Amino acid sequence: MESIFALIFLCVTGTHVSSSPGPLEDVVIDRYDIPRVCPREVQTGDFVRYHYNGTFTDGKKFDSSHERGAPFSGQVGLGRLITGLDRGVQGMCVNERRKVTVPPHLAYGSIGAGDVIPADTVLVFDVVLLDIWNTEDKVQTRTLSKPESCKRLVEATDFIRYHYNGTLLNGVPFDSSHSRNGTYDTYVGMGYLIKGMDEGLIGMCVGETRTIIIPPFLAYEEKGYGTVIPSQATLVFEVFMIDLFNPKDDIAVVVKEVPKTCTRKTVVGDYIRYHYNGTFQDGSGFDTSYQRNSTYNTYIGMGYVIQGMDKALQGLCIGEKRRVILPPHMAYGEKGTGDLIPGSAVLVFDIHVIDFHNPKDLIEIKVTSKPKKCNLTSEVDDLIQYRYNCSLMDGTLLYSSDHYENAPITTLGANKVIEGLDEGLRGMCVGEKRVVIVPPHLGHGENGAKGVPSSAVLHFELELLDLQKGVPDGYMFVWLGDSPDPLFPAMDLNKDLSVPLEEFTAFINLQVAEGQGRKLMSFPNQSCHVYLGLHLPSSILLLPSCIQLDKALKQPSR
Repeated sequence: MESIFALIFLCVTGTHVSSSPGPLEDVVIDRYDIPRVCPREVQTGDFVRYHYNGTFTDGKKFDSSHERGAPFSGQVGLGRLITGLDRGVQGMCVNERRKVTVPPHLAYGSIGAGDVIPADTVLVFDVVLLDIWNTEDKVQTRTLSKPESCKRLVEATDFIRYHYNGTLLNGVPFDSSHSRNGTYDTYVGMGYLIKGMDEGLIGMCVGETRTIIIPPFLAYEEKGYGTVIPSQATLVFEVFMIDLFNPKDDIAVVVKEVPKTCTRKTVVGDYIRYHYNGTFQDGSGFDTSYQRNSTYNTYIGMGYVIQGMDKALQGLCIGEKRRVILPPHMAYGEKGTGDLIPGSAVLVFDIHVIDFHNPKDLIEIKVTSKPKKCNLTSEVDDLIQYRYNCSLMDGTLLYSSDHYENAPITTLGANKVIEGLDEGLRGMCVGEKRVVIVPPHLGHGENGAKGVPSSAVLHFELELLDLQKGVPDGYMFVWLGDSPDPLFPAMDLNKDLSVPLEEFTAFINLQVAEGQGRKLMSFPNQSCHVYLGLHLPSSILLLPSCIQLDKALKQPSR
């Protein structure tokens, strides 16, 4: 191949090379354009396709495959070509160009060829080799790149999606999935592809790129394919595997991280909040909740999400991270969804569970510290002071009493805090600490609150700092010490010997403001009057029912 000229000798007698071969001379070969890479050279028995121009030594053209628009196809070394040309193409590489000068006795001899080629004429062929193959050829594959991890290989009956560039053996392109901006999707090993491609795709990984060379008899054979693939053409495909699955596949789960403690796992009917990254099998992303800075919230196992995700969300712990691989028949099927997810796409979700609850859940209480002596516990109507930290279940702190100068004070049962917290503060001793888990329907609900996401489960760390017993059932006000004696003059704020309801209410509110007594948050009830039991011990103001008060409040106390 280093020499510009190569001689192929015809007979044992020996010949020499000259510019005008004589009757006993052999062919003269001028390899004037040789490709740098030549994996294969033409040998006897090979089939070849080549274009040529045939001229006489004076340059006059007598034949041209280029002008006919169809290259010559035939088998080499079996006498199906004129002898000189048959031997002149041996040793050629695809895309090689050579000039082959054939003496008359290796061409058409003393007879010639009709009116086209006179007798004893030297012929000159300018040849470019397009294709070469042999009946013994097999499909050739060569891996160009491959991912480090390859847990699954393409097998017969798998459904695959791949991109490809298709060229003839001489590099002329005939088709490309990239130009159509869509993958080629098909079953493997079931006759939907040409035989060579069915064979060449077996054993590929998702993310692998390989070259597949297919001989004509495993491709489109003599018929070719339209105007793009000629008869008896060797095909070269550069294939990039996007994803694969089998119609029998179930979801695949890879657990990445599980919290140390997991008291409960998700079940059908639970409501879950989770973050996710969604990608295809080749790693390209199609969606993420993180970018929206908002969790995906849904019921589990009730058809609100695709079938595979409904199944994948079962059996998780709060804080768990897992990768879930969903085959298309458990995702968006053959149609896909819009421009986001193509048809027959395998989906990969990396999930992080933030929290979950069930609409039937009650609050959960865990006492973490409790005084040895506990004779008095908090209950409805009690005035309490408490310390708290409120977080999401992933540990994100939402708010804390430590952020304020004074710890909050509230009356239990007065609807001043969310229902779950109010309930969680009951039954506590002063000095007791506990953790209270509040489901959304007992917290801030589906709408959330300022700084609190919708449908969030809340994690409270509580400590009861102070407790003052509240107003007993049937009472609207109690004295914290001794009441004024006599009582009526104290209530008669304007000293007109009459205490109407408004003056009575003002008196009670004054006692509360001065810390002398405590009232129910609903006091007074403006829809009716109440009876002031002055005949009872002065330490308690009893308001048992809504009966007429006017006369009682207009008479001095005895």
